[in-house]
Amino acid sequence: MSGALPPAAGRAHLVASPPGTPASHAVEARNFSFWYGDTQRLFDITMQIARRAVTAIIGPSGSGKSTFLRSINRMNDLVLDTRATGELLVEGRPVYGAGIDLVLHRQRVGMVFQRPNPFPKSVFDNVAYGPALNALVPRRDLPEVVERCLRRAALWDEVKDRLDQPATGLSGGQQQRLCIARALANSPTLLLMDEPCSALDPIATQRIEELIVELKRDYTIVIVTHNMQQAARVADQTGFFDQGRLMEFGETEQIFTAPVHERTEAYITGRFG
Repeated sequence: MSGALPPAAGRAHLVASPPGTPASHAVEARNFSFWYGDTQRLFDITMQIARRAVTAIIGPSGSGKSTFLRSINRMNDLVLDTRATGELLVEGRPVYGAGIDLVLHRQRVGMVFQRPNPFPKSVFDNVAYGPALNALVPRRDLPEVVERCLRRAALWDEVKDRLDQPATGLSGGQQQRLCIARALANSPTLLLMDEPCSALDPIATQRIEELIVELKRDYTIVIVTHNMQQAARVADQTGFFDQGRLMEFGETEQIFTAPVHERTEAYITGRFG
């Protein structure tokens, strides 16, 4: 089944929505839409993302997954001529509300990108950069922060004797874990990951997936991925995006074994995308 979506498919079928009041959700979208210029990329997205869980966003290329992810921490502001309607809340606070402190917001909402992007600095300075810039801790406490975050990113034992060496000398998988440690150093509550394993080999991918599962004990994680197996392995909840619409959202096991929407089943089984 391919081609344009039927008119009835404009709104997601919500399956097994997490219980609780809106205040219990890390992220909530209410009829959220987004435009690049005259082109609408997201249509009336409504979903609730639970705290301290992994939520995967899946869907074909161009379906709006990354646009939604980047809306959560306002990275789309870097593109000229964009606008949003509806509501998008993080910890109950409007992301597009008047007077939002974007610096503070982006401290709370960490971001890990598709390809590792360490700063051209030492391993130590990569992790210490955010806390030092934002004066989150006294400078004398930076070594403790760096060690703690590298341990959380399962990287300390591999780099503890290389802290003063360039981060660009690390392997791809190590660089990605360093970027995760760098994000954690700002003490976020929410961690966004946009295809974090697409540039990594299978062994490095496994390390990152194990780390994601470990980190959800203390952080809310939203991950965009094209890898269906990865979503099934790490995610508690999964949302399927198609042509800018959230078609289905619910518990990962149910989405993968008994999807309600025909388009969801077609994508998961590889009939398109």
